[in-house]
Amino acid sequence: MTRKLDRLVVGTFVRIFTFFVLSVPVMFILGDQSAKQGRYIDRGLSMQEILWGYVFEYPKFVLWSFPVAALVGTVFTIHSMTVHREIQAAKAGGISFHRLVAPLWPVGAVLTVAAFFLGTLVTTTNRIAAEIFREVEMRRDWRNNFVFQTDDGEVLNVQELRVSSGSMRGVILQSTDADGVLTHMWARTATYEDEEGWTFREGHLRRVYPEDERERTFAFLNYRRTGFDETPQDLLQDPPDEEEMTYEELGRQAASVYRSGGDPNKLLVGREQKLAIPAATLVIMLFGAPLATTVKKGGAAFGVGVSLGSTLVYILLLRLCGAIGIAGGLPPLWAAWAPNMIFLLVGLVLLARVRT
Repeated sequence: MTRKLDRLVVGTFVRIFTFFVLSVPVMFILGDQSAKQGRYIDRGLSMQEILWGYVFEYPKFVLWSFPVAALVGTVFTIHSMTVHREIQAAKAGGISFHRLVAPLWPVGAVLTVAAFFLGTLVTTTNRIAAEIFREVEMRRDWRNNFVFQTDDGEVLNVQELRVSSGSMRGVILQSTDADGVLTHMWARTATYEDEEGWTFREGHLRRVYPEDERERTFAFLNYRRTGFDETPQDLLQDPPDEEEMTYEELGRQAASVYRSGGDPNKLLVGREQKLAIPAATLVIMLFGAPLATTVKKGGAAFGVGVSLGSTLVYILLLRLCGAIGIAGGLPPLWAAWAPNMIFLLVGLVLLARVRT
């Protein structure tokens, strides 16, 4: 009996979730295309390029739809059973409400893990979409006359940086090792390769030893500095969109901004939201299940209303807490996870108050 009931609950939820998680992104795409149509025309994009760009952006909109679809699936599944008195029948047969909805939690955990993995894929597809939409061409590709401090405390002075070609001109790199030896390097140019890092060309290297202030100077045509692994994008301090960076890349970029005297809070909040938003899939299911039993009457309109209202409240909290975190009013971790914690707390309270 319980196994058949489990299959009924899980089957109903999965059907509703699948329908919404695949169809809601279409609405996101239509709204996004309508808002950006003029921008695409100005850039001379063809209809084929626009469609192809949205093919690569589709995984992003699917990821956005996960919490919404999970809430809709939970609310419609439980509310339908409430309206048709299937929950009352299950209780009469000795099956509590908590046992009735128990199969949903493993499904929610699986969907949460799937959302995490989808999030790692989305960063790559977003980059491809940005190239198709020519977003990359609109960003700053160069930086002149700047100073940059690395993770190891090395100080870099650059006359000109070009990100697209991975090159620098007029480079000075200074560092002091544990023994107090001062190293000063000057290079006319430098080029970057993904696997090899930076190669400095046509310059000289000077070492100053503290014990007797001796100096040694070497000229070089090509010099590869071990440990200097900052990418051209790291040096630019004008990173790609947060949606195009992974959790690790956001962390490195935030550290780079902090070393340069900037405010990394926006990047740190975005990094934590990379984890918090997928986790909302399970949290919002825990919230939606008991909420769907609070009204005994009403059909699809009730389910849609509860789902939309809860989604709007979650998005509002996500943006509000994110803004507070960016402004420094909350630590980035709390700013990203506060909406989930609020919904989880309310959901657990509602779940405890449901008559079993």
